[in-house]
Amino acid sequence: MYRWPKILQNLWLLIPILSFQCYPSPLFDCWLFDLPRFLICKAEKVWKHCLKKPAMGVISSSSSSSPSSSSSSPSLSSSPCTLATPSPWDLVKRHLKHFVAVSCLCLLLVSVRTITFQNKNWQDFKPVEKYGLALCAVLYFLQHLVLLSLPFFVFNFLGLVFLNSFSPRPKLHRSPLLGPFLCFRVVTRGLFPKLVNENVKQNLQTCNKVGLQNYIIEVVTDIPINLENFHRSREIVVPKDYKTKTGALFKARALQYALEPEVDILSPGDWIVHLDEETILTEESVIGVMNFAVSGEHSFGQGVITYGCGQIVNWITTLADSIRVGIDYGCLRFCLGVLHKPFFSWKGSFIVADAEAEKLVSFDHGVEGSLAEDCFFACVAYSRGYSFGIVEGVMHEKSTFTLLDFVYQRRRWMLGILQTALSKNIPFLYKVGPILMTLAAWALPFNLLALVLGFIWPLPTSPIMTNVFCFVGCVVIYLFLLGTVRTFSIEQQGLVKFCVIIPATLACALIGGILENVSSIMVFWPPKASTNPQSFYVVDKRVVKNKNFTKLL
Repeated sequence: MYRWPKILQNLWLLIPILSFQCYPSPLFDCWLFDLPRFLICKAEKVWKHCLKKPAMGVISSSSSSSPSSSSSSPSLSSSPCTLATPSPWDLVKRHLKHFVAVSCLCLLLVSVRTITFQNKNWQDFKPVEKYGLALCAVLYFLQHLVLLSLPFFVFNFLGLVFLNSFSPRPKLHRSPLLGPFLCFRVVTRGLFPKLVNENVKQNLQTCNKVGLQNYIIEVVTDIPINLENFHRSREIVVPKDYKTKTGALFKARALQYALEPEVDILSPGDWIVHLDEETILTEESVIGVMNFAVSGEHSFGQGVITYGCGQIVNWITTLADSIRVGIDYGCLRFCLGVLHKPFFSWKGSFIVADAEAEKLVSFDHGVEGSLAEDCFFACVAYSRGYSFGIVEGVMHEKSTFTLLDFVYQRRRWMLGILQTALSKNIPFLYKVGPILMTLAAWALPFNLLALVLGFIWPLPTSPIMTNVFCFVGCVVIYLFLLGTVRTFSIEQQGLVKFCVIIPATLACALIGGILENVSSIMVFWPPKASTNPQSFYVVDKRVVKNKNFTKLL
């Protein structure tokens, strides 16, 4: 989907930052002087692209056949999800939105950097004489721990700048009647049967709206949920005495059982789409899955997930999860869409996998690959040379309903990524990302401590470290805001409510950061990796709607 030549076309967006580095004094004069030229150059490229003959909005497999054969073949034109080719104005608006978004990021970076460097004069300040050598060493050590998270945010920055997050609505590349067989696989403990049944029913309706014919929705569960007799659905109950060869547990055990020869019904050329029990499909995501499977360019792929769909139960956790949406548009799209490698892992839902490739990689990786089976699976597939890509469209999920669930969810993720980083079964070069993520998670409490101590014992920092602080802080803020903007819209929330949500995101980001520090302390101080079933924390996301209120079951 993405290629480096297309990426390099957007290098002009970095010129405001580069010009600032070269001419730090006349900051705004230089930036405003070059801005019209950037706009003209970009508008010229977009307009030339718009003047090209548009591709057909419908691609029929029988387009090269005779008229008689095409009349009898299934056509996409009758599908309710056939999407017209975007108009030139739509393309212009999409590029304009990307330009405004990147300009806001650059302006945020430049503004924070300017304010930071003009904040205080440290020329006559001697920290060693004032605080002592030991305290200065500790303070400077804490300051430099932010470098552990720098690579992750650099990848996010590259994805945000070089890739347009305002993608057009996808259109089918082939008739759904002629596409490969898709298996939408939901894995659950079976604790919430009503939730699973409702979501399966809704997802079946979405697939039917797109016009899919070759598909099935499988529910793999530890406890029977008595799945309703939906057409194109199947319930797989994992036996209590089932054990994998390496002793995999939890979700990995259930996923591996579904791949066993006596259970699996998939053939070479079929595809698996992994969903969580609360995942809601959209028509765009189903089209994106179909296009990804039809292309066959990559063995594995993943798309964007938002967490503000439907009834919002807890606004704090929902807005705190906005950064996950921003990371999908930044780091995930850059790693999978440009590098085609899961350098910083991926999520456990909205995974599209070639069935044969998944069987070869498998989920049977012992206890160490059970808490974060998605991360471990990605690293193993990466080490075996499989290619990864981005899937178009967006799926919807819900954030945790309580702050305690938020803490334990992050705790499980950190512990699972830690086990992946420490695994001897994955070569070092293929788990650099999880190692960096583990070190950054370990340093979270120290970063917060450094921030607090910085107000008590302020210290001068080198220009390099000041730039690092500004860069990381601005990218974090931007990821939160971008995630909120892409999750909520003015049309959906109204102008007044939308204007309230934006600043509220920053407050919830602070709360989320504190909660993640709590999770980090629970994992690393001291680390306690347990194979007890209670270690795999299951979040309850069932909602009952009453006349006057919404309550949790």
